[in-house]
Amino acid sequence: MSEKQSEPAAGSETAPRGRVASSLHVSAPKLRWGLLLGALGAVLAALVTMTVTGFDTDKVEAHQPGTAPVVRDKEFSSADVGDCLNWTRTDRSDLLKVNCADEHLFEVAGVINLGAYPGREFGEGTRHPDSLRLTELRDEHCLPAVQNYLGGRLDPRGKYLVNVMSPSPAGWQHGDRTLRCGVQVAATAASPPSTGSVVGSDQSKVHPVGTCLGINQNLPTDPVDCAQPHAVEIVGNVNLGAEFTGGPPTEAQQDKFVEAECNRMSTEYLGSPDAIRNKTLTLFFDYLEPSSWLAGSRRLDCWLGKGVDREGFAPIVGSARGEILIDGQAPVPPPNTGRSTPAPLPGAAPLPPQPQPR
Repeated sequence: MSEKQSEPAAGSETAPRGRVASSLHVSAPKLRWGLLLGALGAVLAALVTMTVTGFDTDKVEAHQPGTAPVVRDKEFSSADVGDCLNWTRTDRSDLLKVNCADEHLFEVAGVINLGAYPGREFGEGTRHPDSLRLTELRDEHCLPAVQNYLGGRLDPRGKYLVNVMSPSPAGWQHGDRTLRCGVQVAATAASPPSTGSVVGSDQSKVHPVGTCLGINQNLPTDPVDCAQPHAVEIVGNVNLGAEFTGGPPTEAQQDKFVEAECNRMSTEYLGSPDAIRNKTLTLFFDYLEPSSWLAGSRRLDCWLGKGVDREGFAPIVGSARGEILIDGQAPVPPPNTGRSTPAPLPGAAPLPPQPQPR
């Protein structure tokens, strides 16, 4: 099981890796494509290249002649390290600082003053940076800022994504040159809200049991209703911290513990040890790399899905607890009468007569 590793996904720095429960007797070579247990993280690495901007409006609030203009990003411009920000409007014009214990979309980890940047790139009268330049600034300034904020404990495959917020075009026009670096929950679409500060939290990328992850180009995406097409269904969460209390456990140690736990949890979730086989599904699980372990992550999801040879996952409709369709078809349970003899191929020559004993 330790040899099962997929190829690096486009746009990602780390190849997604994972495991298939061996007790299901699935062909290892056939599933070596998929081991896509970290596929969601790979999809995020490839797709989440959007830079969060301060606002989508360049309007300035009305003001009296001779007074300073009041721009919509007043709350943003006063946000400091440790502040949490939230908004509900798509243009983010209602952005507010909130208590980090409440729901929020962004936690500030660093404030970067581009006005101190050498040269004239960000001087008076310059244009607001485009998304490509902001992405470069995020990678240059925000990754180290977040690492410093978290004391070096950022899980590179965890639930949080490093991003940057910039002033609105109106704020930029009126001289605001500060960026806010921070973290948000990773997602392929709109980032979901978070509660509690990321500082000292478990950054494990796990989902509530019963969650179904959508499917895009045969790979898992964000949570969806299980009645919608999805790639996998979460049947359990394994806490490795309950078994390992020292340094990072080896892959082999994790495999043995997580496989047993995922098999147990899937049986409890489905109500029968034969349900996975009868629905022609496969139980998958991931493992924690040392960098994730040292960042404090301890938990892993157990996934149920249908692998498609070297292509990812087949779309499933319905929860595995009930009736499902796989790629539009109801699953047909395999025979359980033992090893079957394959039928001869059409046109195959008959076997030569066997000599009879004398």
